[in-house]
Amino acid sequence: MGSLILPSSGSVYLDAQILIYTVERFPAYFDAVLPIWQASRAGELEIVTSELSVLEVMTGPLKTGSGRLIDAYENLLTGSELRLAPISMDVLLGAAKLRATTSLRTPDAIHAATATVTNCVTLITNDVALRSLGSINVQVLRDILGTTEPC
Repeated sequence: MGSLILPSSGSVYLDAQILIYTVERFPAYFDAVLPIWQASRAGELEIVTSELSVLEVMTGPLKTGSGRLIDAYENLLTGSELRLAPISMDVLLGAAKLRATTSLRTPDAIHAATATVTNCVTLITNDVALRSLGSINVQVLRDILGTTEPC
């Protein structure tokens, strides 16, 4: 079992799954993602995600009516540890290029393009489809941890 390799400085992009693992303390991944938040609190890293993550992480709690999870996600999304990057024209054009040249689905392309536009040095995900990006260092949790847990 390995562990994430975090850069010593700069911005790290988190896919929505990582936010879910954090807030919901997903047993297979929570301990692995904790160092990201610790490095951010220590001022070593900036954590970035797309505004698309709001849609992705809030849907489940809103569907189930879990006030506790809704509040927890709202606190994370509006807190100072996370920068929400807008879905800008640059992001959409970058995502369109990725969709045209790879097999990425639209949400994955938006996440990848946002990571690139915001100059992130690493993208952390559990989506194996993002492995093939050559423009940014991608770390897939299931690869690192050697797990077959669902994402």
